[in-house]
Amino acid sequence: MSLSYKQRLAKWLGHDPVITEAASTVDYIKDHSRDLPSASVDYVKRLLPIHRWILNYNLRWAVGDLIAGFTVGMVVVPQSMSYAKIATLSPEFGLYSSFVGVMIYALFATSKDVTIGPVAVMSLQVSKVIKHVQAKPDGANIPANVIATALALICGIIVTGLGLLRLGWIVEFISAPAISGFMTGSAISIAAGQVPGLMGYSKKFDTRAETYKVIINSFKHLPDTTRDAAFGLVGLAFLYITRFILNRVERNAKSPGVRRAAFFANTFRTAFLVIFETVFAWVYLRHKNPKKYPISILGKVPSGFKHMGVPDFNSKLLRLLASEIPVSTILVFLEHIAISKSFGRVNNYKIDPNQELVAIGVNNIFSSFFGAYPSTGSFSRTAIKSRAGVRTPIAGWVTGVVVVVALYGLTPAFYWIPNAGLSAVIIEAVGGLIASPQQSYRYWLVSPLEFVIFIAAVFITIFSSMENGIYFSIAASAALLLVRIAKPRGKILGRVRVRNDDSAGSTSTRDVYLPLHPDGVRNPDVIVEPPPAGVIVFRMEESFLYINSANYTDQVVDYAHQSTRNGQDYSLVPQGDRPWADPGPNRFQMKGPRAKLEQAKSEANAAKPLLKAVVFDFAGVSAVDTTSVQALVDLHKVLSRYAGQPVTFHFATILSPWIKRALLAGGFGRDVDATGPQIEVGDVVQQQENADQFSQIQRPPLSRDVSAHDIKEVDVEQGGTPPRSPSLDEKVPYAESAAGTIVDSSLAYFHLDLPSAVAAAAATKA
Repeated sequence: MSLSYKQRLAKWLGHDPVITEAASTVDYIKDHSRDLPSASVDYVKRLLPIHRWILNYNLRWAVGDLIAGFTVGMVVVPQSMSYAKIATLSPEFGLYSSFVGVMIYALFATSKDVTIGPVAVMSLQVSKVIKHVQAKPDGANIPANVIATALALICGIIVTGLGLLRLGWIVEFISAPAISGFMTGSAISIAAGQVPGLMGYSKKFDTRAETYKVIINSFKHLPDTTRDAAFGLVGLAFLYITRFILNRVERNAKSPGVRRAAFFANTFRTAFLVIFETVFAWVYLRHKNPKKYPISILGKVPSGFKHMGVPDFNSKLLRLLASEIPVSTILVFLEHIAISKSFGRVNNYKIDPNQELVAIGVNNIFSSFFGAYPSTGSFSRTAIKSRAGVRTPIAGWVTGVVVVVALYGLTPAFYWIPNAGLSAVIIEAVGGLIASPQQSYRYWLVSPLEFVIFIAAVFITIFSSMENGIYFSIAASAALLLVRIAKPRGKILGRVRVRNDDSAGSTSTRDVYLPLHPDGVRNPDVIVEPPPAGVIVFRMEESFLYINSANYTDQVVDYAHQSTRNGQDYSLVPQGDRPWADPGPNRFQMKGPRAKLEQAKSEANAAKPLLKAVVFDFAGVSAVDTTSVQALVDLHKVLSRYAGQPVTFHFATILSPWIKRALLAGGFGRDVDATGPQIEVGDVVQQQENADQFSQIQRPPLSRDVSAHDIKEVDVEQGGTPPRSPSLDEKVPYAESAAGTIVDSSLAYFHLDLPSAVAAAAATKA
């Protein structure tokens, strides 16, 4: 009977229906595809999340938003002017950023707590960008506010694009300690840069130089301290002392009313300081010559939105900004996503990182038309907003109203604000960004390598630059991730029998498999027994991929050589016939005292069992690839040659049907023939199949006269076989009247759990 063209094609390709039944391409498409029309509608709806809750807005929500919005507004006005000072811009630009940020974000937000506006680290970056551009001959005449506004537009476009393309997951590549190290270094840099302004000699040297230079120069110029220090040091002391006292009151007060009063007093202390110092400066300076004021004050602040318009942007400015765009863009979304996720967890809601990128990006695009500089989420103001009882993102609109009132009604009073007082506000605000010793120590406890990255990020940011600090943080996080994937520590496992005694007096036991290595179990009272003689149990701790396949297989081969003997006895073989890779003892080792040592070593090696099976625990493996499966094929050949007999491979707790399919394609999981897996799934150079010494080795059949469910204790030292080992056709009930097959009887070497795999491996006849 002639074959159809489909049958001929399948035969030519070597198609095996058992392999495709494990996981088919159709299954993959179904699992990873969505209904396009409904997905498109859902995509559009996600862009404006305000529609989900705005129709349910009520009076209680409004009261909470009103209180929280006004509270943040009282903080953001002095803070935004202070941060504009860090950015080397006029104070009004900080107010512009604050207004647009809170107004636009409410439409696109998935977080009710986050407050958008100018922040210290981004302001420092803006100052460095301005310095970078104006240092170039082509940029010397470009105003600082034009540079800052163009930067906001560019960053906004890029971040919006990342959000629309749903690339928010890229933020996860930077570890928390790396971010913390960079933020700590930046906060120290900002605080150091404000000390000269606090003491009144900020014009004596460049406060935007490297941090260590600023610190050195600050000490050198202490004799140049002016009367500004009276406003700066007193203001800084007031902020820290009142915070300490009010925090203790809030923490120890038994009355909720007292605690809430202490919280609001703590929140408004910055505004109170600015008001007090402004009034004092006005009283002190109002009768003096404006050209000879003994202290530095803020000066004239234009009222309203004087700089609204289309951003002045051209190709020349883009070229000058190009090298600073990556760092600036990262700073725009990095802190924001971290803050929004953190407060989402605290307040029991989930944020959408992709939508947050859209929100922060659109915000910066619109901000550029108001003359604002780049803004992002503020940790300090977000914490205040959350504790003030915010209910929805509309609280940002209340904050925006407060900023507008300040822009149009309070700018004449802003003229008298002492710059030293603003420096005190900045130093106290950025202090919260510095990682505490307790937090740093926790990094060390959890992961010493990440602690090293944290410390390195701090020092690089301080002694080099903020750009290098963030680049190092990203590179170090990626490198550590790559090393952990490429060089995972697989574990050789042994058995521990666990006994459970319940209150009814009954006792049950079960086997658990723990690392034989001393790192596995530190308790000296727990004895980890090795697996049955001739069996290796190996656990992979990462996905089994091309980048780590050689590392894993080398560990198995090394342990096989260490714990089992070579199947071919070379002791009686002439030296010339021995393989070069195993030449045995040389002529000098066979004489004198070393001869006895070599003899003892040889006898100890002869007492080792022959390798007959390897059990792979795939519980930690989420993916395999062609290279890794080929590595298993090669490993099987190497171990079988070494043992002088076929070595069976058993696989336990396979998570994915696609992993099972890949292993089947490599010839594993079932008795395909008598010689073991011969399929070359990933050869770089095609080789003609030929019979060799390995092909002459006959595979003994797996013992199938063992039944399931009850494993009794066996003498693992003697390699005893348990009288009952798991069935090869394992079934579990999933309904009262039905049972389904999980592991098919034809897949003899795939097992549901590790104990059943070890029992089946031990049942293999050598």
